[in-house]
Amino acid sequence: MYHIDYKYPNTLHSFHQNLTFHSFPSNISILISLLLPLTQEKKKRKKRRREGKMVNVTNCLYRVVVLMILQSLVVESAFIYNVLSFGAKPNGATDSTQAFVDAWSAACASNDSTTISVPKGRYLLPSAIKFRGDKCKTLDITFQIDGTLIASSDYRILGQANNWLSFERVTGVSIVGGTLDAKGTALWACKLAASTGCPNGATSLRFTNSKNISINGLTSLNSQMFHIVVNGCQDVYIRGVKVNAAGNSPNTDGIHVQLSRNVAIFNTSIKTGDDCVSIGPGMKDLWVEQISCGPGHGISIGSLAKDLEEEGVQNVTVRNAIFKGTQNGLRIKSWPRPSSGFVQGVQFIDAVMLNVQNPIVIDQKYCPRNINCPAQASGVKISDVLYRNIQGTSGRAVAIKFDCSATNPCSGIRLENVSLTYRNQVVQSHCTNVNGNTSGIVQPNSCV
Repeated sequence: MYHIDYKYPNTLHSFHQNLTFHSFPSNISILISLLLPLTQEKKKRKKRRREGKMVNVTNCLYRVVVLMILQSLVVESAFIYNVLSFGAKPNGATDSTQAFVDAWSAACASNDSTTISVPKGRYLLPSAIKFRGDKCKTLDITFQIDGTLIASSDYRILGQANNWLSFERVTGVSIVGGTLDAKGTALWACKLAASTGCPNGATSLRFTNSKNISINGLTSLNSQMFHIVVNGCQDVYIRGVKVNAAGNSPNTDGIHVQLSRNVAIFNTSIKTGDDCVSIGPGMKDLWVEQISCGPGHGISIGSLAKDLEEEGVQNVTVRNAIFKGTQNGLRIKSWPRPSSGFVQGVQFIDAVMLNVQNPIVIDQKYCPRNINCPAQASGVKISDVLYRNIQGTSGRAVAIKFDCSATNPCSGIRLENVSLTYRNQVVQSHCTNVNGNTSGIVQPNSCV
């Protein structure tokens, strides 16, 4: 796409923002308003030449700018696809699914960078949409969302699907701005009432087997299940995302990553009923920084050991996190059963806990609701985990709990400058099958 940032920035930026293929007629007036002064200047210039005067440099620059805009008119108009032109209606009542599908098909068919523009308004997308990239020619598609995408208020329509908006085998896709409103509250109520016939629900946004992905400034509201899932992907950048769901909403993980490599999550706020960030098997090279979590279940590696053959988790860094009233803070969890999985090379640095029930926890006997729990030792091997500069308040007396596997004890667990308190009482730590060391001030007194 064509950008000009170094001359006449305000005028050109405004022009660029309004310029699309499907609004061509309205841009003609803009172009004419720019060309008219040139016509007038041409007459004056002839007169000045007769008088032997030099042409003003500013006027020359102005002409260059207009010529560049003329060029951008051709380039931009070919590669911006406005969903309104494909039949989408921003009224929140008309099904716009086909318009989004058609806009994607048109963008995919391009050989150059393309933008799918979603103007302000509310767009009803009641059913699941799958955006496939295996036949795309372009490796650069931007979804510029200035509006809100809404699901059906009848949770049964979307609830049978695994995903609402899914991208499979895409390369170079960016989502910029916008809001996803999955209207999941009715489905949560169904589940919380233990009613029969409640569907599992759909993940709001999922990327599978994709690479060079960017999600910037997106808001996800009231997902039926997980809000954002990254599965089998490489080179993923997530920034400025906001997730909002009720604290009792079941299985509404904020961001879930697994079987992926080189994922970065920055400047994110997550309020939900499950893990703010959940890290599944096969995740390698994950960086999470400047994240606010709560309500929710904290940041969790796991649950692991769901399968006997399972890939490990390695090279994970979490920095500058704040947890507000969450069930957990920094957690590693695995089922008590054999597994080839492992956790290695994890750093939790600079975290603040505000009334967190379990600020620091490794749980290798994970079995929610204690129903049909495997009576075995976890095969997941946990090693080289650092907790540095962790401070704040615990919601329970036991602020640090390491409950590791009897057959595969945790090793290389390090605590550095940890300061946690509990209601002006003595705070405690609990350790089982763990080896490691401490440095600096560690409160509660370490059992490592």
